[in-house]
Amino acid sequence: MAQILNGREVVDAVNERLRAEVLLLKEKGITPTLGIIRVGAKVEDVSYEKGAIKCAESIGVDVKKYLFKESITQEQLLNVIAAINLDLTVHGVILFRPLPDHIDDNTIRKALLACKDVDGITDQSMAGVYTGTDLGYPPCTPRACIEILDHYGIDITGKTVAVIGRSLVVGRPAAMMVLEKNGTPVICHTKTEDMETICRNADVLIVSAGQAKAIGAEYLSEKQVVIDVGINMTEDGKLCGDVDFEAAQSIVKAITPVPGGVGKVTTSLLMMHVIDAAKKTI
Repeated sequence: MAQILNGREVVDAVNERLRAEVLLLKEKGITPTLGIIRVGAKVEDVSYEKGAIKCAESIGVDVKKYLFKESITQEQLLNVIAAINLDLTVHGVILFRPLPDHIDDNTIRKALLACKDVDGITDQSMAGVYTGTDLGYPPCTPRACIEILDHYGIDITGKTVAVIGRSLVVGRPAAMMVLEKNGTPVICHTKTEDMETICRNADVLIVSAGQAKAIGAEYLSEKQVVIDVGINMTEDGKLCGDVDFEAAQSIVKAITPVPGGVGKVTTSLLMMHVIDAAKKTI
């Protein structure tokens, strides 16, 4: 039976460290502050926002909300971002996307300073991921995958890591982070030939396929550690990952659950980025 890599255990350890760092910053007169920009009120955005605020409060990070109707113009939103860029009391920003159709996503992303981009959406942040430099911040989800591996003492040095999915949000940055840990990443996608064999031969799977239970027993082997990034809703209203968990847990060495795995860790890492950004103001 597979070891369950519980995200809550990782969150508790990360948050304990972060609370100590926040206390030290507050002693110096700095309160780490997250700015949340939300246009409209999509259910998933509001849900994530509530979770982020709860996490921030538990750690001691302040939150400033910038909430707008979908009718906001691009110019108005650019003015908001310009003001936040100049506001020294706001250390990090998350911007819920996708934005309404009348607002150009690329223009908005370019307007945000990389030093405040704590969710890895700007081109500068992505450049930092690919060059291994301290420029902006990486997307929180792939970093959460690495944090889980580190917490459970899973060393990927020299190991083959199959990353399923090639998005800029998870797949590609995850592959770069694997390289930083001296692992050997292989990116798989919808056009990959014989993906089942590639995955079975990998030591670690990081799965962001975007399809419920897409990865079944034919992709798995007994030596593997599986990190499931997917969040999907089944027909009976239950959450599930991109991996067939029932099939996997009787085959693989270790696996993250859904819910209760990667998703729980991402918000804590968002706060880690905000706190790091606050440190840089000293």
